[in-house]
Amino acid sequence: MKKTGIVVFLLGLGLTVFSTITFFTREKVVNLGKVEISRQKEHHLNISPFIGVSIMAIGGILYWHSNRAL
Repeated sequence: MKKTGIVVFLLGLGLTVFSTITFFTREKVVNLGKVEISRQKEHHLNISPFIGVSIMAIGGILYWHSNRAL
């Protein structure tokens, strides 16, 4: 249970620090037979820092609870 608490805490920390995830998709612009023109379209996935802090708190509770059970 300690390892799970640490992993969940670190996941929450990562979500808090990196609150925006950017990824790219390919989009066809022109298709003329054998000639094809495409472009990369940029997308942003925004995550609230409050979600990361909440997940860190859950990880801390899991870690603390596993220490008390011993």
